[in-house]
Amino acid sequence: MSGTRRSGTVRDEDENLSLLFGTSTALFASMAGPAHVLEAANPAFFAAVGDRHERTGLPLAELMPELAAQGFIELLDQVYRSGERHVGRDARVVLGTGDAAREAFFDFTYEARRDAGGNVIGVRMIGVETTQVKHARRLAAEQRALLEQIARQDPLPEVLDGMCRTIEELSPDVIVSVLLADEDGRHLRHGAAPSLPAFYNQAIDGIATGEGVGSCGTAAHRRSTVVVSDIATDPLWTDFRALAGRAGLAACWSTPILARDGRVLGTFAMYHRTPRSPQDSDLALARVFADTAALAVERHQAEQARQAADAREKAAREDLAFLLTASNALSGRLDERQTLQRLAALCSPRLAPLATVDILEGGRVQRVTAAAPGEQQRTLLTSHQPSLRGDDDVVARVMASGLTEVARRSPTGSGPWRELGVTGYVCVPLVDRGRPFGALTLLSTDVHSFDGHRVALAEELARRAASAARNARQYAQRAALARDLQTGLLLPDLPDIPGARLAAFYHPAGEGLEIGGDFYDVFPREDGSWAFILGDVCGRGATAATTTALVRHTARAVTSLLDDPVDIVKAVDKALNDRHAHQNNGFVTLVYGHLTPAPDGLAVHLVRAGHTLPLVLDGDHRVGTVEAFGGLIGIGIPPTLTASRFTLRPTESLLLYTDGITECRAADAEQYGEARLIKALGAAPRRPTADDVVDAVAEDVRAFMDGRTVEDDQAALVITAEEPAPARG
Repeated sequence: MSGTRRSGTVRDEDENLSLLFGTSTALFASMAGPAHVLEAANPAFFAAVGDRHERTGLPLAELMPELAAQGFIELLDQVYRSGERHVGRDARVVLGTGDAAREAFFDFTYEARRDAGGNVIGVRMIGVETTQVKHARRLAAEQRALLEQIARQDPLPEVLDGMCRTIEELSPDVIVSVLLADEDGRHLRHGAAPSLPAFYNQAIDGIATGEGVGSCGTAAHRRSTVVVSDIATDPLWTDFRALAGRAGLAACWSTPILARDGRVLGTFAMYHRTPRSPQDSDLALARVFADTAALAVERHQAEQARQAADAREKAAREDLAFLLTASNALSGRLDERQTLQRLAALCSPRLAPLATVDILEGGRVQRVTAAAPGEQQRTLLTSHQPSLRGDDDVVARVMASGLTEVARRSPTGSGPWRELGVTGYVCVPLVDRGRPFGALTLLSTDVHSFDGHRVALAEELARRAASAARNARQYAQRAALARDLQTGLLLPDLPDIPGARLAAFYHPAGEGLEIGGDFYDVFPREDGSWAFILGDVCGRGATAATTTALVRHTARAVTSLLDDPVDIVKAVDKALNDRHAHQNNGFVTLVYGHLTPAPDGLAVHLVRAGHTLPLVLDGDHRVGTVEAFGGLIGIGIPPTLTASRFTLRPTESLLLYTDGITECRAADAEQYGEARLIKALGAAPRRPTADDVVDAVAEDVRAFMDGRTVEDDQAALVITAEEPAPARG
C-alpha cells in the first residue's frame, strides 16, 4: 500500500495544487456605445458575475449596478472617450449586493472597439478571475511558514497547533483537529485542536482505530479519507453522537496522516457546526495539510530517534553525520553513474577497505566503479566482471533475491580475492520500486570485519544512493522529454527568403521548459510566396504550448488550400473552437500574412486578429502602424477580420511583437508602452538590417527592465526588404 501511495506522490501533489489554485478561464464581454450596452459575452463571463446577469441588450450599469460605486463604469467611460486601453491586475471587485455579494479578484483589460473608419463604437473586456488563485496563494504561504517551522525542528505541538489555527483563520467555518497514532497504530492520541472544547478532546484522546469509531478512528483503520456529512444520522458516529452534539459538531471529514512507508501517523480532521458535504477543493486542502502534518510528525519521530541514538552511543551520532554528508554528496549529482561512483568512494575506507558497485544493464552485469586504497587494488576490482549465470556469484544472488548477503569469508566464484586478501564481504541490493537494479559490495581485508552496525549503515547508504540514482535517472528522462517537447514546440529557425531578411527576439517568462504563450513562424507557400505568423496564447505552460502547436500546425496545413489570409485565420479559429471543452480555456491573438517578392520590394498581405498593431519603419526612418482590424479568435464568437495590403520598399522593416514587450514593467511599475517601442524602433541605424531592428528593440527592453524578472513572454519578428543587388558592369 505504501509503495502505491508514494509512486503517485508527484501526480497527487499536482492534482491537489490544481484543485486549490483552480483553472484560470478567460472572460470576454463586448459592449456598445457610451452606455456600454452588453452585446455579447462568453459563458465564463456570466459564470463569474452570476447567473442573474445572463442576458444582453442592457447597459452594464443597469445589469450590474454595484460596479458604478467601485469605479469600473467610470473606467469604461474613460476607455470609450480616449480610445486607450486600460489594464488591471489583481483588481478587487464586489459582485452582487446584500447577502448575495461576494468578493472577487480579476486580471482584466478594457480596450476600445472601433469601426472601419477608426471611430470608437464600444469597449471590449477580456479578463481572468484570480480569486481562487489569490486564496490558494495565501494557503501556500502559510504552508511554507509551517514547513520552515518543521525545518527548524520547532516542537511538534507548536507546529500542529499553528497549522490548525492557520486553516481556521483562512476558513472561518472550519474547526481543525489532529490526532496522533500510538507506536502500534491501534490508538489515536490528542495532537492539536485549539478550537474544540476541552471535554471533547479529553473524551476522544486514546480512541481505538477501527471501523465505526467515528470519522477519525475509521479513517485511520481504512487508511483513506472518511467523509461524514451529517453526524446526527451517520452510523459511524453511533458511539460518539451525543458527545458531538454536546460539542455542537454536525459534520466531520477525516484524512489519515501517512508516513512515507505507509504507516498511520494520525488523522487530520475538519469539523463543521452544520451538516455539510466537501467540495473537491476542501478534500485537496485536507490532503495537502495532512501531508504537511506527516512531514512534521516524521521529522519529529526522526529527531526523537536521533536523540535516542545519540544518548545510547556516540558512534551512532557519527553514523548519522556520515549518512547526512553522504546524502548531500549523493543528492547533489544529477548523473546516475556519477552518483554510484560517489557511493563507492563514500564507502571506502569509511565502511570497508574495498568497495564496488555493479548494475544490471542490457541483461548483463556491468561494473560501474570500484574504490580501494591503492591503484593496483582498484585495477584488480575494476577488471573483474560478475556473472549472472549460476548461483556461485554473490552479486547475481543478491540481484535475484533483493536481500543483503553477509559472510566472514571471500565471495564464492572467480575473482581476485586472494590477491586482494579478502576476508569477508557484505553485498547490499540497490532497489528501485521494489526491484533490484544493482548491488553495492563491500570487501574486508585482514582483521577488518562486518558487524550488524556496519551492515545496517551499508544498507541505509545503499537505500539513499538508490533513491538518489533514481532521481538522477528521472532527471535525465525529464531532460530528454524536455528536448523532445522543444523539438516539436519551440520556435523554428528562420528561413532565407528571396528579397527579404528576417530576425526574431524571444524571451520566455518563468523557468523550466522554454515554451510559453508567444510564438512565431515563417514558412513557404506553394505559389512561391511566404507565410508569416506571430501571436500570443492566453496563459502559458503545457496548455499554452499545445494551443501554440495547434495554431501553427493548422496555419501550415491550410495555407496550401486557402489563398486569403482572412480565410486561413478563420480556419485557425475553427480549429481552436473545435477542441474538447476541457482544452478550450484560452483565447489567441495573432497577426498572419503573406510575403511575395516584387520588383519594388516585398508585397505584404496580412490580417490582424485582436493582436497588437504591426509597426513599419519606412525609408525616411519614420514609424507608422498597419491598420488592420480584427477580433480575438478561439473564444467561440466568429471574428470580424479585415486584411491589409502594402509594399515594403527596400530597407523598410515590418515589426510584429507581443504585448509582453509593451506591458512589461520597470522597478517603479512604469509600463514600457507602445510609445517607447516606437521610439526604440526609430533609434535603429539608418538603412537597418532586420538584425539591427531586433537588436535596437531588445536592448531597449533590457535596459528598461534593468534586470527585473520578465512576467510575460516577449516575442518580436522583423521582416526587412532587401536592397536590390548592384548591377554587374
